[in-house]
Amino acid sequence: MEVADGTTDVVHPEVRAHINSLVSALGGNSAEDDGRYVMGDSALEVLRDIKKWIRFYDEKTNRMDVARCLAEANLVDGDLLQILAAWPIAATENKFKSRAALACLELLVPLTWPMDRNLEEMTVNHHRHMPVLQLAQVNYKRSVINFDAAQILHTAVRLTLPSMVLSRSDRTARDDGIIKLVLLFLRNIAMIAPPPNVTYDGDESQISRSALIDAFSYQDILLTLLTIASNIGEDFNQEGVILMEIIFHLVKRVDVTKLFMDDKQLSKAKANELTSLMNKEAAMHRPHNRKAPTRHNRWGTMIWVQRDDGKVSTVSGQDALLDAATRQEKMDSSKTFRPPRRPRKEEMEPKDLGPPVTLNTRARGQLRDFVEEFLDSGFNPLFFNVRKKLDEQKDYVMQYHYRQFYYLVSWFLEAERVRQKVAKGKGKKATQEEGEEDVGSFNLVATVLNQEMFITLNRSMAEALDTKNWQELGAAMRCFTQILLTVQEMSETGKEEDEEIAENILSRIFYEEDTHDRVANIAKNFKDQGFEYLDACTELVHTYLRILESYSKQNVDMQVRSRKRARRKKKTAKAAGAEDDVTADVVDESENDEGNAEQTSKERKFDFTRFANRFTPQGVVDTFVKFSKYYQDLSDAQLKRAHRYFYRVAFKQNMGVMLYRVDIIHLFYSMIKGQEPLDRSCSSYKEWEELVKQILKKCIRKIEERPALIIEMLFSKINATAYYLEYGYEKQTVSASTPRPAAELEFRHLLEHDQQVATAVGVLLDKEMSHHIKWVRDQLTSAESERRAWEAAEKAMESVESNVDVSMEQPIEGSPVKEAPVFSIRPDDDARRTAMFKNAHLRLLMKLVGMECLAPTLDETPESAWIIPSSFTADQLKESLDMVSKAEFDPPTFDDGQLAEDQLRRKTAPRKKAVFDDDDDGLSDDEEATLFPAGGPTARKSTAEDTDKPKKIRRRRKDDAEPPTEEQLEEKARKRRQKELEKARRFKSDVYVHASDDETDEERDREFFANEARLRQKQKIVSITHQRPPSPKLLTKRKAAALLGSDDEGEEESERDSDDELMPTQESASSRNADKTLDDADDDDDLNTDHTPLSSSPHAASTTSSNGAKRRRLGEASNAVKMATVDAEMEDAAEDEEEEDIPAAKPAARRRPRAKAGFIIDSSDEE
Repeated sequence: MEVADGTTDVVHPEVRAHINSLVSALGGNSAEDDGRYVMGDSALEVLRDIKKWIRFYDEKTNRMDVARCLAEANLVDGDLLQILAAWPIAATENKFKSRAALACLELLVPLTWPMDRNLEEMTVNHHRHMPVLQLAQVNYKRSVINFDAAQILHTAVRLTLPSMVLSRSDRTARDDGIIKLVLLFLRNIAMIAPPPNVTYDGDESQISRSALIDAFSYQDILLTLLTIASNIGEDFNQEGVILMEIIFHLVKRVDVTKLFMDDKQLSKAKANELTSLMNKEAAMHRPHNRKAPTRHNRWGTMIWVQRDDGKVSTVSGQDALLDAATRQEKMDSSKTFRPPRRPRKEEMEPKDLGPPVTLNTRARGQLRDFVEEFLDSGFNPLFFNVRKKLDEQKDYVMQYHYRQFYYLVSWFLEAERVRQKVAKGKGKKATQEEGEEDVGSFNLVATVLNQEMFITLNRSMAEALDTKNWQELGAAMRCFTQILLTVQEMSETGKEEDEEIAENILSRIFYEEDTHDRVANIAKNFKDQGFEYLDACTELVHTYLRILESYSKQNVDMQVRSRKRARRKKKTAKAAGAEDDVTADVVDESENDEGNAEQTSKERKFDFTRFANRFTPQGVVDTFVKFSKYYQDLSDAQLKRAHRYFYRVAFKQNMGVMLYRVDIIHLFYSMIKGQEPLDRSCSSYKEWEELVKQILKKCIRKIEERPALIIEMLFSKINATAYYLEYGYEKQTVSASTPRPAAELEFRHLLEHDQQVATAVGVLLDKEMSHHIKWVRDQLTSAESERRAWEAAEKAMESVESNVDVSMEQPIEGSPVKEAPVFSIRPDDDARRTAMFKNAHLRLLMKLVGMECLAPTLDETPESAWIIPSSFTADQLKESLDMVSKAEFDPPTFDDGQLAEDQLRRKTAPRKKAVFDDDDDGLSDDEEATLFPAGGPTARKSTAEDTDKPKKIRRRRKDDAEPPTEEQLEEKARKRRQKELEKARRFKSDVYVHASDDETDEERDREFFANEARLRQKQKIVSITHQRPPSPKLLTKRKAAALLGSDDEGEEESERDSDDELMPTQESASSRNADKTLDDADDDDDLNTDHTPLSSSPHAASTTSSNGAKRRRLGEASNAVKMATVDAEMEDAAEDEEEEDIPAAKPAARRRPRAKAGFIIDSSDEE
């Protein structure tokens, strides 16, 4: 908007006028007191009004106008810091000045609160004000830590001393609010940094990390942090998360190795860094200087180069005259590649880390002393408390707290290891003397080496991987790596106790197969998450493989636990020719549970070679190739990390084929013989040179052995292709699963036997499998002729035996009856044998005509024998043969155009429970049946509710379930960010000390006493009602009033209800129970009425029908008369019980009184 002078003001003039008037009324420098700052007469009220402006204008409307006006009015430097400085240590007991200091701090916290550039929530005001306010916050920080007149930070801490000296149980909400307010102020001061895209005009040394650490040390803030951290969990609880934030902003991006160096070591390290940088610069200029033009070559050069296709290209520059390679390189460099334009991705580097920090000598010593004392006394209590808060997901825990927690754990674990290394280098013990062996060096960090920490870490890594929260995943990987390195160092200390603990920790980490899978997936799925994530990923893979390999060699019988103990999903069934018409979806695997469980138990043994093969696919190789492309900027440790991986792939795993790709070979060549090779002074140069030489030799030999590799070098390789190129033949895989027969079929409807045979024949005819029918007829013909010949032979034998002596004619009891020999079914070829095993329709026809399989279904194999049993006579076989022949030449027809296959369905196989070792509870089936008889002790009757409930439909889970799409993931991420933003707003709005205004708030006092008076009146009514039942006269009057339905009564009830709604939430338990007694109706009493809610019920408001209201009043009145009659008969008993009535303040100890027609009476059912 335009001002009178023609300029544009970004803030409304009325808002600016209000703020400027308040700042003017706050106080100023007095000429009478030698320019000393003097507060105004109503300074406290002015500070309170400014706070209300910030809360109800800026925060509620999501604007920054008030903060902009306060920054331009110089409120912080000109007023707030002056008021804080006017409260010296000698005047600590001054109530007025302490209240003024607290009010100033309530303004400093929102004014220094960190600002987040959330593009989804930012408005025009945010874009206008945020750059100005960020620079204003930097000035606030400079003024606070460099204020000369007083120690502002120390003054802020003095505000918390009266609250800190109290025990945790004696502190009020006001005391906790003051402590949290001061810690948030320290957090804000430590967090403020110059914005990356805005130039700071002041002296950056005044706001640097060294200046911050020096101010914290000089004003005893570090000592305060150590005190709170060492007593967290006992005297402090919720302050742990804020304390962790302060420490995070103190130590982030500080080099741990340099922190524990003395001056001589540090100067030597800096000299080595300078020498290394100069060597790198010389190496970069060396190729250019070798072919650079001299000062005599002052004339331009342009030449024509004829290409292979006969076309001519123009190349300029005298260096094109040197050789053909230079000309080709100039031609290549002149080509312009224009990739498709994509939207710019968000910066993947950690925003809250910033650039590396360089500390001066004084700050480095102060921070080193703080870190050592924190490790000795505060590490375990603080991180144990914070981990519990993260697991409980408290409201004040934000998403970035997880990242800060893991970063600090990894930083302090590395600091502890470096401290021990420095102590050993000086000829001392690691951290303790011989007389203090009860507290070992690793006991100081034991709280992050237990099983609870591993559970939290694994859960966070899994969630971050699923939600693609790469920053949190990178911090978690750093933490996991440092834990592994710390445990490895424990195992190498030589102390038996430490070695046993390290052995136990490693066994717990490596026992979970989910951890192995997660590490392999992280390395394989890297895409474009940034170099910090890439560095953390490769470091984790390198450390994990190295420690796991060493551990598996020491523990040959190492076991891992797989979460896949349940039945495995059915893989795609192998095709069994044209005969197989049963898809894999209908194959039931329930009968093979025992085999699956046995197979899972066999896989529990860990094989490191097999696990290491999971790091040879092309995805993992590409991850390390991308990492190696930064070889000019990598340290010796990072170069060694990449070297070890490529050596493992090429020579240990014999998968060098994965490295035979054009871009990878070009990278290796460039590192040794290229234009910008590795520096020869690098410690790992010789190792890289030898590795590249051996890989190129193997590649050339492999090309001579298999020329197809020339083509494959242009592409990435899958495992099958790599195996073929490496060994010359495809990998032979043996199916571990036992083949199972086709699913058994049954008829949908009840049919006669001849119709069943005709249907089965019709299905085979529809599927053009008449050759199966012919084979079945041939088998039946052979069986019938053989069985008839046997029966004729038996009859002839009986006629011969009839000529024996009469004395032998008596039959012998129990003599065996001769049975016909079984007829074996013989398949004519392998295809028929396979069809007998996998074709469900052929198996159905065979069973219908009398054929049986000797092996049970669970043990059946393709080689199992089929027979026609002895019980079938020749006539029965003849009958079956006639039915098959008849159906073949006259197939059945069905209504509605259905096919014969539609008459069949898959028969549900009885599901057999998998047998596991841990399922045995020691009871046999008979004992269990005796203890728990069938049917149970009672028979539950079904109700109407049960029949109305919809049946749950269990759906079969599919292995090929579609993963969530990118849009779904983005929507989940957006909702998660919105939730975090709401949590942050609630947390920020609660940082004010509300109790600071209670002493002068008369309106709140009047409301409080009025509420107390209403509560006492209600308690009095309840106590009178409980002691004396209502008389019949009152009930009669109530009945008349209900019948009349007067409007006055409705108005009174509405007024009483509105008063009840205005009751504060700080009521006592007794008053809340009394209100509940007055307002609620008993549910049991509603069963005896017309089920109409009472007038005092919440449901009464939804009843709008006048007839319904009249019926409710009549019903209530009639029931009240009935209950009054019963109570009149029991009046004597009620008088005797008056002495035993429970007080109204504790209504929960007795049943809720019945409400009838607005009165509370005792029910006779209770007696």
